[in-house]
Amino acid sequence: MKMKIKVLIPFLFVASLQFAFAQKSSFKTLFNGKNLNAWSVPDGNQWWSVEDGKLVAKSDPDKTGSILWTKKDYNDFVIVADFKFGDGTVDSGFFLREEREQIQIGESGSLKRDMTCSPYIVGKGYPVEALGVADVLKPDGWNTIKVKAEGNKYTAWLNGKEVMNYKSDSELSSGPIGIQLHPNRDMSIFYKNIKVQELSVEN
Repeated sequence: MKMKIKVLIPFLFVASLQFAFAQKSSFKTLFNGKNLNAWSVPDGNQWWSVEDGKLVAKSDPDKTGSILWTKKDYNDFVIVADFKFGDGTVDSGFFLREEREQIQIGESGSLKRDMTCSPYIVGKGYPVEALGVADVLKPDGWNTIKVKAEGNKYTAWLNGKEVMNYKSDSELSSGPIGIQLHPNRDMSIFYKNIKVQELSVEN
């Protein structure tokens, strides 16, 4: 009996650690389809709204652009969202912990072509280009993007297909996640089912 107890105790300890990690690393909703409570809405907001369960990002008349940041900072994480292009030339994406490092959604202003899932790094432009995006992107329908930021390694999936890997040498270890509405664009884009998973037990 004592032998069984000795064997059981380490098993229970490991199981409890696995359960604790699972509890801390499960996906959490960032957008519930009702409000923007998880986000720091910019002053004088005229860009971000909730309509029919969707987050709508739409340019203002002066095309000033905007960024919607999470209230919380994140270290290593996975963010998943459904998006659909609206009107105009769509230029959006996710900022990873800061404004200098982004995963693009839509057309690049500098390259004048779609660069969805490619990383844009200030000072480097697009160091790599996501592969096979044209094969899976639905220009007129809903798409699902998943981005993992683990240390300096960024990975992106589009509609279930892994399309990009990149290692940054200028990343921050912690910061908020942002959604971009690019300035100097007359555009709209829709988001829904935005969720985040924290990868570090310490978080």
